[in-house]
Amino acid sequence: MDWDKLRIFHAVADAGSLTHAGDTLHLSQSAVSRQIRALEESLGTTLFHRHARGLILTEQGELLFDATSSMARKLDSASARIRDSEENVLGELKVTTTVGFGTLWLAPRLAKLYETYPDLKIDLLLEERVLDLPMREADVAIRMKEPSQSDLIRRRLLNIRMRLYASQAYLDHAGAPATIADLASHRIICQKADQPQVAAGARLVQDVMAQNITSTLTVNNYFGVLQGVLANVGIGVLPDYLTADHPRLVRVLPDTESGEVPVFLAYPEELRQTRRVAVFRDFVLEEIQAYRRRQSEGALP
Repeated sequence: MDWDKLRIFHAVADAGSLTHAGDTLHLSQSAVSRQIRALEESLGTTLFHRHARGLILTEQGELLFDATSSMARKLDSASARIRDSEENVLGELKVTTTVGFGTLWLAPRLAKLYETYPDLKIDLLLEERVLDLPMREADVAIRMKEPSQSDLIRRRLLNIRMRLYASQAYLDHAGAPATIADLASHRIICQKADQPQVAAGARLVQDVMAQNITSTLTVNNYFGVLQGVLANVGIGVLPDYLTADHPRLVRVLPDTESGEVPVFLAYPEELRQTRRVAVFRDFVLEEIQAYRRRQSEGALP
């Protein structure tokens, strides 16, 4: 097959439009259309259904698009490995993780990584949706559960728990609860149990809300919950990894916590030798080890 025609086909299939593909490839619509017709003639099949809303792949087109997508991923991986060297780490690294872990733990630590690799470009994708690593929606993921996708290298980083925290100023004013039933007289800050979050955290929120709580502040991410706690608004349900960077947090009801939540780092097998992935992985592991040392020394509650 003609590689250039396959490249144009892939762009059209990805965009769903001759015009948009032409813009990406810097070709006219007529030139793109001629290449697609020539490819269809060489294969003896129709690759697209022409529709008022755009182009839709035929069954044969879907098969070819699967093949060109795999080729594109391998070319991207090869290109990244070629650009990387022992001395320099260049280019973009797409990292996905949850909003809470990304904003509260990962982002504040990245300055150390940039000090060593100033030319690295990190695209931090913070969302609860699990991105497809084999399809290269991201290069590296840090997730609160073991990835189920195949062909991934994965490493368990640590286990976390959701616990109750407040500021000392709030407890001085409102008093410290002695039992979980005492929470009824306090304001609770948390995510709603039906919002995207780890199941263990949602169950802890349900247990807390079962105590006839009359005043609440609900926020759709842990960053907002943390800000409410630090501002003396109430008692918050937060992940325990926050205590490393926020010593003002005071643990409330030490016997009340969620089950363990595993945190995994994962990336595609094909990126195993990519320097950008390797230096990011090693950086995260070093930061996790430093966190664990502080835990073992009794510095963290």
